[in-house]
Amino acid sequence: MKRLMIGIATTLALCGAAMAQDTVTLGASVQETGPLANTGRYYRDGYDFAIDKINEKGGLTINGKHYKLALKILDNQSDTNLSVRQYVQLLTQDKVNFLLGPFASDFALADSSVAEKYQVPMIQGGGASDQIFSRDYKYIFGTLPAGSKYFDSTLQMMSKLKPAPKSVALLYADDAFDVSVANGTRALLKTYGLRAVQDQRYSSNTSDFSTLISQMKSSQPDAILVAGHETEVLNFIRQAKSLNLSAKLSSFTVGVPTADFRKALGKDADGAFGMTPWLPSPADKDEYFGDAASFAGAYTKRFGYAPDYHAASAVADVEAFVKAITAANSLDPKTVRDQVAKVNFDSLYGRIAFNAQGQINLPQTVIQVQSGNVVPIYNANGFLAKPVYPVAASDKR
Repeated sequence: MKRLMIGIATTLALCGAAMAQDTVTLGASVQETGPLANTGRYYRDGYDFAIDKINEKGGLTINGKHYKLALKILDNQSDTNLSVRQYVQLLTQDKVNFLLGPFASDFALADSSVAEKYQVPMIQGGGASDQIFSRDYKYIFGTLPAGSKYFDSTLQMMSKLKPAPKSVALLYADDAFDVSVANGTRALLKTYGLRAVQDQRYSSNTSDFSTLISQMKSSQPDAILVAGHETEVLNFIRQAKSLNLSAKLSSFTVGVPTADFRKALGKDADGAFGMTPWLPSPADKDEYFGDAASFAGAYTKRFGYAPDYHAASAVADVEAFVKAITAANSLDPKTVRDQVAKVNFDSLYGRIAFNAQGQINLPQTVIQVQSGNVVPIYNANGFLAKPVYPVAASDKR
């Protein structure tokens, strides 16, 4: 009897080992709680949805053996230091195979060092700061446009408006992403012949913009460009309306593509410009979801809120790993890393192909809120719709 029990235990152990070997686990530390949770959810849900859909389609095959994908998510509570510790845990204790990224450049900047140290590839669509990709790291890849180019399409559009804005106020938070945006925008302003009448940095999580807004009223810029976090932008717009700040055009790096943001502002969102690297177009075909429009509908039905580019990039990150693992025909981290660097495929997020620094080239579309709806205004091909310009002064609405 004892021998039989030992035999059963051995069989169960072997079955467990086989089951473990039949799973490829992707790990991520994501903001599920804390001040960044509203955006962190896009990554958690996007990763989860992509993995479920890929598994429904049969998972992936390595050396003739079928594998299912699994996801290990840890809540970093919007704490950068905790996020770093969790990525170490994912690799050293949880033994995940590969890494997906967090939201926000400050997090990706720190967490990518873990990927580099342990030489395990990380694909992330949450950090766009140029600093992430300027360190000659080999194991970090990103699916957001470069931070330094965020306002490029906006400024290009501005140069074609009549009358074209001539002066700009630039306001930005002091984190890695927004500093990268500001550094790049200064160079772009020179390219497009625009004059900065205000160039102001503020502390992240600032809630009172009254002093900065008073300064803007004095400098009277034609256009206002703000690079910050969603809550900061909400507060800025509300206070700008309250203090009757007027400009011909105001554009923001975050918020405008997001339904919750527009709902929170109500009519105060109208006229705001933003940018997005992704729109739910049926033209963007996808192996697993059919196309971007179908994905958006299915995502909304499943999670109860509409996806934006954060969720779409999360899906593309998972799909890029599937392409790379399949091409590598291996789970060896270095072999897979080399194949990530070579991926080139169409997805619901657009074409995924990384440059030598590990970033993709994805142009931004300028969007504007008109009557509560997001309207695509301008892209690399020119104007897509007529913008509301100049925007009516706050005190005349």
